[in-house]
Amino acid sequence: MSDFEGLDLQAVEDQMDEDRDGAGSNRVVLGVLDGSEPPEQWINTIENGSVLVLNVEGDLNELAAGFARPVREAGGELMHFRGFLIVTPPGVSIDSERLD
Repeated sequence: MSDFEGLDLQAVEDQMDEDRDGAGSNRVVLGVLDGSEPPEQWINTIENGSVLVLNVEGDLNELAAGFARPVREAGGELMHFRGFLIVTPPGVSIDSERLD
């Protein structure tokens, strides 16, 4: 089974289409969360309006500790899904209804 099964790419594309007329960056940034990048890099990416999809390689709580709280306090969302951490900027919600 693919790690991307169940990931609603259509919803991401729809959001990107809506953002073209708004203030969003229209970017989904793929990366690896393994501790090699400073937390500020992920925070800056979110502050610029991009969505992060990070492949988690290690302990999620430890690896995300440096940026999870600032993202939430700014109004962003985080969700762990099938080995990936999805991080959205303020104004972009994660719809997980189809996962139930």
